[in-house]
Amino acid sequence: MGGSEMILISDLIKQFKSSFLKEYKQCILPSQIKAMNAMQVCRTNESPCMRVQCGACGHESYFHHSCGHRSCPHCQNHECQQWIEKQLQRQVPAQYFMITFTLPAQFRPYAWLNQRKIYQLMFECVWETLQKFVKNDKKLGGKAGGIAVFHSHSRALDYHPHIHFIIPALTVDVSKKEWREKEGSYLFNHKALAKVFRAKMLAGMARENLATPERYPEKWVVDCKSVGSGSKALVYLGRYLYRGVIQEKDILSCVDGMVTYRYKKSDTKKYVTKTVTGEKFLWLLLMHVPPKRFRRARNYGFLHPNCKKVIQMLHYVLKWNLEKIQNFIKKHIKKRPEIKCEKCGGVMNIVCTQLPAIIPAME
Repeated sequence: MGGSEMILISDLIKQFKSSFLKEYKQCILPSQIKAMNAMQVCRTNESPCMRVQCGACGHESYFHHSCGHRSCPHCQNHECQQWIEKQLQRQVPAQYFMITFTLPAQFRPYAWLNQRKIYQLMFECVWETLQKFVKNDKKLGGKAGGIAVFHSHSRALDYHPHIHFIIPALTVDVSKKEWREKEGSYLFNHKALAKVFRAKMLAGMARENLATPERYPEKWVVDCKSVGSGSKALVYLGRYLYRGVIQEKDILSCVDGMVTYRYKKSDTKKYVTKTVTGEKFLWLLLMHVPPKRFRRARNYGFLHPNCKKVIQMLHYVLKWNLEKIQNFIKKHIKKRPEIKCEKCGGVMNIVCTQLPAIIPAME
């Protein structure tokens, strides 16, 4: 496989699945096997079918289902768009910041062995850290709000647990019906954030009786940068929330058992390539399958879904331009594409789903 033809993940799974299971049998988890089996048949002749009928001429046709797994690059596009739209509708008129909290390399083997506990602890420590800084800030000091998204991978697909937290420089006090805003391109000192996050993570791991490495850095890494209104940052994070860790267009070749893929380096913004064995490539995909029922995106404070009235109040009092947001949504959020009739071009309606994999012969 290679050349100009798109290389499908389903084809790579079929080719390397057997040897992959032998090589990684000591590491693979049931959730990862489930994800691999789902992606193997996604939109292939082996997947179930749905029957659709044209609302204009009555013509019927059949299509293979997508697998619907949240780690599949084919699926969850509609869910991504819905998430982005909901977050954009909750925006407030303030300067937004993206703060990234990263777990040091020495802790990653321990995180891999205790994924659910460590990931949950990261969410808790990030939110506790930011609440503390907001409370102690002279210009803020109220109830904060924010959106957290967990990623376990780097751009090169290596194991790299970190959390992106998007937070507006605005707080509210519902009891006093007050809001406070901090202007400018500076929010908090990133070194101070890292110091508090480190202390909370170490205390949390000790409390949960989780093992820690003998040696780890005194200084951890937290990045804090302004992202303007926050709109583009939310779109960026949302597009990669449920659709796996790599797009098939970035898989360049599969020759002699070796897979070559590309990724964009964060510092140079240029594409570089990496070549690994087919088995290692499957492992790089599946190691980032999150634990069952684990939520990678979470809303906090006044940006929580339960605080709709607070958001509405802020929009009204601060005269937030809702029309501007709706125009941005129309520009950047794509609606689920309609299925068009091959006979007359009309819209096809879904009649029946989950039919047997073999498509009935059509006249």
